Amino acid sequence: MAGECSFDIVSQFDEQELVNAIDQTRREVQTRYDLKDTKTEIVQNKDNITIVTASALSLKGVRDILESKAVRRGLSIKIFKPGKEEDAAGGRVRQVIQLQQGISQDQAKELSKMVREAYPKIRAQIQGDAVRVMGKSRDDLQAVISLLKQKDYPLPLQFINYRG
Repeated sequence: MAGECSFDIVSQFDEQELVNAIDQTRREVQTRYDLKDTKTEIVQNKDNITIVTASALSLKGVRDILESKAVRRGLSIKIFKPGKEEDAAGGRVRQVIQLQQGISQDQAKELSKMVREAYPKIRAQIQGDAVRVMGKSRDDLQAVISLLKQKDYPLPLQFINYRG
């Protein structure tokens, strides 16, 4: 093994699967007996989802449905960062859920520091919103992946571009 092995750590999700999960949530809210007459609106923007509904109880039900549909479609619940519940017009309740995608600089530094402390022979390099991990041994790289999977990180992490 004269060459160098590498992979990238990223945090991303399939946006089409999210759109499908939101559509399924809308359909289920319209047909469920306890949520049918709440006039619930679910609006997706580029980086957030806004839910407007009749009460805090129906808001919790809609969020539960959305999360279960997302999990069934292979999305992590960690991509949702719910904001606080606000009062909306007409005695309704609104909540904005931020969508987390990409690794920030602070999180990338934390990840690379964690990798370097556990495996000194491995190099971690920050590249935009991804972290490239490089080393001579494939076994070490696989050990890094298993280490990061064991940690309960606040972001969903994917390991892509594995080159051995």
